[in-house]
Amino acid sequence: MKNSIISLLWMAIRKVIESVFSTIYTPLTKLMFRLNGVEHKSGLRCAGIPKVYVTRRGIVTIGKSFSVNSGSNHNIIGRQGRTILWVEGNLSIGDYVGISNSALICRNRIRIGDHVVIGGNCVIYDTDFHPIDPALRLADSSDIEHAASAPVEIGDNVFIGAHTTVLKGVTIGENSVIGACSLVVKDIPSNEVWAGNPAKCIKKLNHSF
Repeated sequence: MKNSIISLLWMAIRKVIESVFSTIYTPLTKLMFRLNGVEHKSGLRCAGIPKVYVTRRGIVTIGKSFSVNSGSNHNIIGRQGRTILWVEGNLSIGDYVGISNSALICRNRIRIGDHVVIGGNCVIYDTDFHPIDPALRLADSSDIEHAASAPVEIGDNVFIGAHTTVLKGVTIGENSVIGACSLVVKDIPSNEVWAGNPAKCIKKLNHSF
């Protein structure tokens, strides 16, 4: 009985704390965006605060009604790391995009269309991070400078399931769905469902719009 009361009290305290913090997540994220030169339109909504790092040559533009979950207690599926935007290239995010506890790592170019949903614990990389040549990896402390990179394009209305990895040079066509835990290494046409490691076409979709 005593443990049950303590548990209920702790849950109540956590809800109060979360309620208080929820009022400052979006303003703090807006401040972080401003300090990093991130352009965003109206309607930003944040549960938790993303990690944002934009270099001097990095460019980030975000459309209206961008929604972010970042950190523990903001996504019930687990693996509750913070959302990360790490940009040295050009990152463009469209209108009505939602991202949850995921990472966008942009050295070249990543373009995300409108009405895109990026599920929990996804990663989108436009770089290999390290070169294939071992001599470059061993001889140069900044070996990321020699790593291959290529733009990533994600069309409108795409849904990317939780724990998915999207690698460099990939284009995902509009309205397509990527199943959870997939590894996307090649282009995906519009209006298809893909899943697996590596991801393969599961079926085609017929939309009325």
